[in-house]
Amino acid sequence: MALPATRLPDGWQPVGDTLADRVVLVTGAYGGLGSAVARAASRAGATVVITGKRKRQLEQLYDAMRAEGLGEPVIHPLDMEVATPREYNALAEGLERDFGRLDGIVHCAASFAGLTPISMHRPDDWLRALHVNVSAPFALTQACLPLLNQAGDSAVVFVLDNPELLQRAHWGGYGVSKAALERFVAILHEENDSGPLRVHAMLPAPMRTALRRQAYFGEDIMQRPTPDATAAAAVYLLSAQAVAARGAVLDLRAD
Repeated sequence: MALPATRLPDGWQPVGDTLADRVVLVTGAYGGLGSAVARAASRAGATVVITGKRKRQLEQLYDAMRAEGLGEPVIHPLDMEVATPREYNALAEGLERDFGRLDGIVHCAASFAGLTPISMHRPDDWLRALHVNVSAPFALTQACLPLLNQAGDSAVVFVLDNPELLQRAHWGGYGVSKAALERFVAILHEENDSGPLRVHAMLPAPMRTALRRQAYFGEDIMQRPTPDATAAAAVYLLSAQAVAARGAVLDLRAD
């Protein structure tokens, strides 16, 4: 792993004002991790903008969050498979118009078509994984950089996956994309190592998500924890308390 590793401070838990007055954008928001991050950021006081390609599922998340007594999220449908630079710029312009600020992005959207040997890997699945997992986060982050740099303290959080596993057979385009994403994080940090924008990576422990179920279809997924602890760690990285962790990967796996 090219990035230095760091750990969550012992006993750290978000509180109701950890992200007070902050605006946070969550991609892949109706997925297992994305929805947990959206809820955790809202509980921590942030205004949460939720994105994803399926408007109906975003509306269901909106309804669920409101029913849980959380703050009202803002829906912005965005299909990262086909979005153009114009659409990313329009999202950034909308955030500036509606809120006048952006304090954080958590990139939870991911494309994974299953474990496949390279000889059988469908080219469109390969290209989709590289685009959704690397190129789209680059394009969205780039469009939002002016807003993020206007904030006194801001953070962009990228989600990695276990590098020891992803270099093995059959991980294909997903494995390659996560390696490329790690290098992107390192470069982006080097370009923003002393300004208001902090760049972070997060390496979750195994958790109960659809992607995990697809990758480990023989595993009893219910024995894995929900993404809530990972979502709480994302709140830590979004907060000013994570200044010392900038440019590193927050490793959430057990020692």
